[in-house]
Amino acid sequence: MSALIDHLRTQVESAQRLLHVLLAQRECIRKQDAEGVLARLTDVQSELAVRERIERERADLLRFAGNRIGVAPEALHLDDLLADIPANEAGEARSLSAELKGLLSEISQVHQQNKILIRQELSFLEHLIRAVSGTPQGSYSMGGGFASSAPKYATVDARV
Repeated sequence: MSALIDHLRTQVESAQRLLHVLLAQRECIRKQDAEGVLARLTDVQSELAVRERIERERADLLRFAGNRIGVAPEALHLDDLLADIPANEAGEARSLSAELKGLLSEISQVHQQNKILIRQELSFLEHLIRAVSGTPQGSYSMGGGFASSAPKYATVDARV
């Protein structure tokens, strides 16, 4: 059963690395460090490749355990895997599993926050570019058609 504990440890270590990269990416976004954001994106992609390998190992582990106890791999629960192992190993596996679930939840939250921050930055840049270039911001009129919000003055007067 040490294969399960080793696998869970590998999962936790990978999740910790991914969380660290996402937190670093968030700092780059906040500092408006585009190069840093892209570098962290490369780090995320690298860790996702590692996680893909780990997921294949997980599928193999579940398939083996399922065949051993006569249960389909997708129907297995942690308790099924821990039924015949010593209590101290089962406790460690449960602890690692709980830690992994917490890390994955935190990764999801930080990723969502990063997506929101990036959208905000892009919206600000779009607004800034429209303001500087005098490009109208499209909107709907009260009659249902498009209304132009183009300024009545020229931002840059090229005639001068």
